[in-house]
Amino acid sequence: MLLAQRKALVTGSSRGIGRAIALALAREGADVVIHYRRQQAEAEAVGAEVEALGRRALVVPAELESAGEVEKLFDVVRESWGALDIFVANAAASAFKPVLELKPYHLERTYRLLVENFVLSVQKAVPLMEGRPGRIITISGHGVHFTLPRYANIAAAKGAIETLTRYLAHELGPQQITVNAIAPGVIATDSEQFYMGDKLAAFDAACGRATPLGRVGRPEDVADVAVFLASDWSRFVTGQVIVVDGGLTLTSGPFVEVLGH
Repeated sequence: MLLAQRKALVTGSSRGIGRAIALALAREGADVVIHYRRQQAEAEAVGAEVEALGRRALVVPAELESAGEVEKLFDVVRESWGALDIFVANAAASAFKPVLELKPYHLERTYRLLVENFVLSVQKAVPLMEGRPGRIITISGHGVHFTLPRYANIAAAKGAIETLTRYLAHELGPQQITVNAIAPGVIATDSEQFYMGDKLAAFDAACGRATPLGRVGRPEDVADVAVFLASDWSRFVTGQVIVVDGGLTLTSGPFVEVLGH
């Protein structure tokens, strides 16, 4: 197993990409902290799946907009396991609105969760990685480098995450801690369904046509890359943003659909 005896924390792991990453890490031998905000039953189900794989699971609620609850989350890890090898910053939330309709509280909540308290989380995670080949993995997204409707708020925050990923890779390199980002393309999750609403089927079909690999991504596609970044196989990879989109961003959308390859 690639991650035998490793201990991991995956935020937002009760569903979607976070759930897939937590289970993929467990399949490779890691014990996993399952973090959730509201979906207790779903988080406990993920924890049960981790334990069915023969690994230990901690299911911990935390409101990551609260600095105090972030600290409590890492206190649980320290008190329960005393160490951490892998930290996956997956949790995200936003208001999907045009820039001109964003209110100060929309920006404040998104930036507090994705930027301010991400930095706090890293400050709490790094001491738990002392003497270990630590791995920090952030989740960026398609909308950072390509404009999407009503996506500016979270895209700007995830852009900050990509920048922090590079700076942390530089600062933490001497401690043998690598820091990398995964930038998923279109992935079939509850979040995609919420974002697209009743246009989901048409959107997925259009994305499939525009993607060289011919389909929308699955959470497991992202999770397997996370396993690579969490493992010793990625020991000399740091400060990178790895795009997982089936080649979607290689195309020119309607030009390819109308004119062909």
